[in-house]
Amino acid sequence: MALSFCGNDRGSNAYSVDKGVLDNGCFVDALNLVPHVFLLFITFPILFIGWGSQSSKVQIHHNTWLHFPGHNLRWILTFTLLFVHVCEIAEGIVSNTWSNHLHLFLPALMGFIAATTSVVYYHNIETANFPKLLLALFIYWILAFITKMIKLWKFAEASLGVQYLRFCITALLVVLYGLLMAVEINVIRVRKYVFFANPQRVKPPEDLQDLGVRFLQPFVNLLSKATYWWMNPLIIGAHKRPIELKKIGKLPIAMRALTNYIRLKDSYDEQRKSPSIWKSMYRAFGGPILLSSTFRYMADLLGFAGPLCISGIVEHLHNSTEIDRTNKTANMTFGVFFMSSTELLKNTSVLAVLLFLALVLQRTFLQASYYVTIETGINLRGAMIYNKILRLSTSNMSMGEMTLGQINNLVAIETNQLMWFLFLCPNLWAMPVQIIMGVILLYYLLGDSALIGAGVILLLAPVQYLIATKLADTQKSTLDYSTDRLKKTTEILKGIKLLKLYAWENIFCDRVEETRGKELTSLKTFALYTSMSIFMNAAIPIAAVLATFVTHAYIEEVRLSPAKAFASLALFHILVTPLFLLSTVVRFAVKALVSVQKLSEFLQSDEIGDDSWRNGEMYMSLELVRAKMKRSYHVHSALCWFVSIILNPMVFVCIGEWVIQVNDGFFTWGSNLSTLTDINIRIPTGQLTMIVGQVGCGKSSLLLAMLGEMQTISGKVYWSTSLRTLSADVKNRYSVAYAAQKSWLLNATCLIGVCVLEILQGINLSGGQRQRICVARALYQNTNIVFLDDPFSALDIHLSDHLMQEGILKFLQDDKRTLVLVTHKLQYLIHADWIIAMKDGSVLREGTLKDIQTHDVELYEHWKTLMNRQDQELEKETEMESQTTLERKTLRRAFYSREAKNQIDDEDEEEEVEEDDDDNMSTTTSRRSKIQWKMCCRYLSSGGFLMVFLMVSSKLAKHSVMVAIDYWLAAWTSSNPHNQSLIAQVTCHFILKLSFLGVLQHRSYVPVFIILCGAAIALCLITSLTVEFLGVAAATNLHHNLLNKIIHAPIRFFDVTPLGQILNRFSADTNIIDQHIPPTLESLTRSTLLCLSAIGVIAFVTPAFLIALVPLAVAFYFIQKYFRVASKDLQDLDDSTQLPLLCHFSETAEGLTTIRAFRHEARFKQRMLELTDTNNTAYLFLSAANRWLEVRTDYLGAVIVLTAAVAAIWSTSQSGLVGLGLTYALTVTNYLNWVVRNLADLEVQMAAVKKVNSFLSTESENYEGSMDVSQVPEDWPQHGEIKIHDLCVRYDTMLKPVLKHVNAHINPGQKVGICGRTGSGKSSLSLAFFNMVDVFEGKIVIDGIDICKLPLQTLRSRLSIILQDPVLFSGSIRLNLDPERTCTDDRLWEALEIAQLKNIVKALPGGLDAVVTEGGENFSVGQRQLFCLARAFVRKSSILIMDEATASIDMATENILQKVVMTAFADRTVVTIAHRVHTILTADLVIVMKRGSIMEYGKPEILMEQEDGLFASFVKADM
Repeated sequence: MALSFCGNDRGSNAYSVDKGVLDNGCFVDALNLVPHVFLLFITFPILFIGWGSQSSKVQIHHNTWLHFPGHNLRWILTFTLLFVHVCEIAEGIVSNTWSNHLHLFLPALMGFIAATTSVVYYHNIETANFPKLLLALFIYWILAFITKMIKLWKFAEASLGVQYLRFCITALLVVLYGLLMAVEINVIRVRKYVFFANPQRVKPPEDLQDLGVRFLQPFVNLLSKATYWWMNPLIIGAHKRPIELKKIGKLPIAMRALTNYIRLKDSYDEQRKSPSIWKSMYRAFGGPILLSSTFRYMADLLGFAGPLCISGIVEHLHNSTEIDRTNKTANMTFGVFFMSSTELLKNTSVLAVLLFLALVLQRTFLQASYYVTIETGINLRGAMIYNKILRLSTSNMSMGEMTLGQINNLVAIETNQLMWFLFLCPNLWAMPVQIIMGVILLYYLLGDSALIGAGVILLLAPVQYLIATKLADTQKSTLDYSTDRLKKTTEILKGIKLLKLYAWENIFCDRVEETRGKELTSLKTFALYTSMSIFMNAAIPIAAVLATFVTHAYIEEVRLSPAKAFASLALFHILVTPLFLLSTVVRFAVKALVSVQKLSEFLQSDEIGDDSWRNGEMYMSLELVRAKMKRSYHVHSALCWFVSIILNPMVFVCIGEWVIQVNDGFFTWGSNLSTLTDINIRIPTGQLTMIVGQVGCGKSSLLLAMLGEMQTISGKVYWSTSLRTLSADVKNRYSVAYAAQKSWLLNATCLIGVCVLEILQGINLSGGQRQRICVARALYQNTNIVFLDDPFSALDIHLSDHLMQEGILKFLQDDKRTLVLVTHKLQYLIHADWIIAMKDGSVLREGTLKDIQTHDVELYEHWKTLMNRQDQELEKETEMESQTTLERKTLRRAFYSREAKNQIDDEDEEEEVEEDDDDNMSTTTSRRSKIQWKMCCRYLSSGGFLMVFLMVSSKLAKHSVMVAIDYWLAAWTSSNPHNQSLIAQVTCHFILKLSFLGVLQHRSYVPVFIILCGAAIALCLITSLTVEFLGVAAATNLHHNLLNKIIHAPIRFFDVTPLGQILNRFSADTNIIDQHIPPTLESLTRSTLLCLSAIGVIAFVTPAFLIALVPLAVAFYFIQKYFRVASKDLQDLDDSTQLPLLCHFSETAEGLTTIRAFRHEARFKQRMLELTDTNNTAYLFLSAANRWLEVRTDYLGAVIVLTAAVAAIWSTSQSGLVGLGLTYALTVTNYLNWVVRNLADLEVQMAAVKKVNSFLSTESENYEGSMDVSQVPEDWPQHGEIKIHDLCVRYDTMLKPVLKHVNAHINPGQKVGICGRTGSGKSSLSLAFFNMVDVFEGKIVIDGIDICKLPLQTLRSRLSIILQDPVLFSGSIRLNLDPERTCTDDRLWEALEIAQLKNIVKALPGGLDAVVTEGGENFSVGQRQLFCLARAFVRKSSILIMDEATASIDMATENILQKVVMTAFADRTVVTIAHRVHTILTADLVIVMKRGSIMEYGKPEILMEQEDGLFASFVKADM
């Protein structure tokens, strides 16, 4: 039929204008074409040619500057206009049934193109900032409005009302064009770009002028916001080059932690009485939450369009959509047919397009809702508690009201709980609406039987909640066991050297395995509940469908149609989702209530007083300070984040030569009892003041009281104004350099000279090293006042003396600084200018040493006795320079051994290759984008072949049965007496032979339907159980193998592998394997099989769908390919930025007093804000990347639905099968993005398996030996004779020998001393006795047996050793002495008596079963070393090795140790590695070593006679 604009009906007078030009419908439609053609004619040249030379000269870094008024409204109106044009096109095509009236839809089509062009044109003009070109749009809206008004007027004149669809569409277009015209007028009014003499000048926002701001979601247009188009460069670019922190830049100002903190603070402060966090949250962030909820409502309501459209398509598929011409005459006006909206919705093609548009809109709104809630949650988290911590009263922590752990939990857990609650809270009010709507629609479709199905779902909802609660409880108990296991593992790794030397590694390994067993029991319970949760989620819709359709078959007289059946099926799937989420949301709501309660208590806790008396208001009553400590959320103004507090000098009281004075001070830590009473002290200016007294007398408290950290009962403090005039240089006169008694460090690098220490980043420091850094920090601060709280406590006598002479007396005194020193070292009192003696919380005596000598002779004599005792401990001729050099060398050696190891990437070791930059980049990219299938296979094989087979077979069976259920439903609903073709298909031609086929009853399908549903429910249970328990089996095997590999690794492995790296395998990586991989694996397999079965069913119903599937599959491949790489990078960034934040918070909470003393609050706040913003940036980009993926996969799913619907409409398939295909197409939309998300998650999680697997390839020590245990005498070594023949030893085959051709003979019972400088090979020789190092030449023979041939367990269990560092394990004293439990109590008590510990242990509750805390911290270092001696004696070996056992203990303990060794071990061979040479002067034999060789060998008396010998020089240096 020939095309004709006005139609080619015979006898019609389409071009007649007899009744007037405007009474010709075709002419009016032609008139409507004019504005659209005008716009295209004007805008296309501008769009293609460009206007670069005329654009604004304003420099902005992002092409996203949206500054025209009504921007968002314009986009919304344009999208609405496009939708109305689609409806107009559809109405025109459908009503044009018997002739080609092009004027019915061509103007609408041109209108659609013009509307699209208008928004593209507008976007380009806006970003180029050239508003004058908007005049073209203004003219277009006016012309379009006029032409549509003419058309509407003519319809009204012809008495065509709202009952006709074309009239409604035209009216809507008039309104939309009018509104768009109004928007354009508003732009002219505001910007004044035409008709005004002075156009408005605009400046881009600060964020868009900042190159660092890369998060553009707030600045892009509505379309880019909805589709996350602005993320394209980042996600596509990630495939070529990894995403780094520099690449994601900074957050916009409105999203930064400071902005959100101020917003929340203002909301909190507005509530004068009983402030509530909930109200504050609502006032600060209520707007975005309401917006998110609105989006969620719209998405949920649009979700019901899917089932309804499916119902309409299936129902009308085989009905004639052609409108009977005989019924049209009444509706003919202007020579064309006018139809109602119901007639349009009977057209299946229209329904297919509507279904597509509804899905696109629904998914867009849903993702928008997710994004807004996530952004709000992150903003809330960033604003919550970081300022309060720096105002927290010290008494809260000292009195135990608030522990460091609790404060850290507020950041790590409580704020995250609130954030997650915000993510889920729109569900709280959206779910009831969704459930009610679902039940109403089901009732509309199925009647009373629908209520039965809905009842099943509602009845099972409490069960889901119960399971969710049990899951949370089980997870908590699993965490407790996991913490306990990690604690024991850490102890093993820290004491691995001792465990190997004593052959106890298997015993302690069994302790860990025992705890792991409890953890696994809890994990199995967790797996069971998780399985039940997954099972309920999968089985409930099946049970509901079964109950509904079976009930319908027996109680309803009307047969079930395919349209109703499959619409109901889709509705049941929609209905299950909110009920499944309900349990999660309720659980998080309960957690959020608890978290808010904890946060409220924290925010209302006591704060420190106002310290303006240190700012410049030098005279302030401490009573006033105490009065200002109130329970409120007190915070500084916003400027406090960036600048130090502005000085405000007020009244000064000059107190002469005293810098600080306290009068009648009574101080407390929070209880009613005074900690310090009647304090009257003065601190002289520019002099050294020492505070002395017994332990617990209040010396440290006095310092903190002066710093304002304690609560004050009464009294006054004065800070002198002389601080203002004391130094005219750059010194900070308002801060105090303070070194706390408990050393506090940040993770950093520093180099210090005076304190004898060079610190290298990454090395774990000893207590003494930490103390020296803290002292150095105080010394080097540019302040007039220095407070040192017992700086010598962790230092030995030599370092203490050096620090006193060089650091305090020279460095500080020469600079005339005021120094307050708390100390126990009374020998330094002679250097003090002023002394404050304390006793029981009050000042006993104050004055110079001469004053005290004169006025309190008894106290002075007591001090003199103690001073003489301490002086005896100071060795005379110690070369501090050599000690410093040795210490530096040791630190460097430790550093470089780790650094060398760190250069080898432990995660990609087997894949690392050296290539050029470009080649290497492409290699890295291909590696990053690859799923680690090898690791997947490794994980699955750890779970066991049987479990893998059960999982795969049950999954396949379950999805096959699910398809069978729906296929049977299609057959059931399509069956009727007149058409048996589908029944014949389903029953495989078997029923065809039966003579009674025609009378086959409707209910005969029910039994098979029940059997299939029952089988599906059973398979749901089996699949959920197999996946979870496969995970438990894999976790069990991987941890067991890892622990055994690590525990039996050679000692060299622990020297070169950082402890943190090993612990990470047992903590973070094990946690991922235990709890994260199984649910990810289950979700991935379920989503993948659902999508594959859906595509299979659609292809079976309509094979033509396969043609469209190819481009869709290509698009999906590229989407997932780019996303997975970007997601992994962003996930890594999120993880790596979270740890510094938590560490900084923990460090801040721990060092509050130091930070406040130094007046560095502003600096720490600023650093905290930066870390918060950095972490939030990474998290927001990760969230935006997830939305980017989900929008694209959702749109792909919508295209699949549209393709399936169109293919079904064009095919000749049965209506039941069409319903089946469309229902499955809807599921693809839900699960497509989960396939990619789970793939990305699994890829990240498999890295944990890879890391664990890299340790499983570690070589173990050779525990077997060449001799059988039976060949070794039970009492070996009987005598203790040691022969060393030409011994050569190295730590690794790649390293040089540390012992070279050593020969020695030690007779039974001899006491042998081995000495030499650091690195001479002393300790290496002691390790060689235990075969801990590689003996590659020579041998050691003990009592006639070559130790290299012995099984390691046998050799090490027969020798004893005492190490330099005493190692105790948490548990009991019995466990530490005899973990094998082979000794009697009498023998243990005997060992303790020999070690002079019997009385101490007897005094403890439990005696031998008394508790030993982690690391033996409840005993002193000396006592711990004595326990190690008792441990060695318990073994009663004939050979004892002492490896510098006295190096870290005091002289008194050393004397005890030497005495015990000489008596208790009189008949045994004792080999002593000496640190202090005088300890081996009484030995029978001395061996002097240098660079791995024996230089001198003989009796000590003979060696001392050689004046130029090494040993003689050592003795002289040690005298």
